[in-house]
Amino acid sequence: MGGLVYFSSRSENTARFVTRLGLPAQRIPIDPEAALPAPDAPFVLICPTYADGQGRGAVHKQVIRFLNDARNRGLLRGVIAAGNRNFGTTFAMAGDVIAAKCKVPVLYRFELAGTDGDVTRVSEGLDKFWKTQFSTAS
Repeated sequence: MGGLVYFSSRSENTARFVTRLGLPAQRIPIDPEAALPAPDAPFVLICPTYADGQGRGAVHKQVIRFLNDARNRGLLRGVIAAGNRNFGTTFAMAGDVIAAKCKVPVLYRFELAGTDGDVTRVSEGLDKFWKTQFSTAS
């Protein structure tokens, strides 16, 4: 199975969501001086959105820094985006930006720390996703 890499701000909403998934995950640190994770297998990225009213700045600088590493970008297989529905059209926009730039699918969008239903859907969805990614059936 593939892994998870995530970014969470000081609000810890995304971290709480990832913890509830109960899956191994590497965290992109908030501190720009801290070492970035170095995944050694395909992964799905989970990240919140930080867009202004026009959608600028949707992807946090630390996530950009992580994805600027060609090796990390090459192992990315999909993105799950978090956001706040109060921000309307920019809700979970980071997922769309990353998907377009890295040519991977947006697998799911959730609000803030997600609901129990979101956790169930993502857990089941990741299981199916990884099975299709690693399938040897023709």
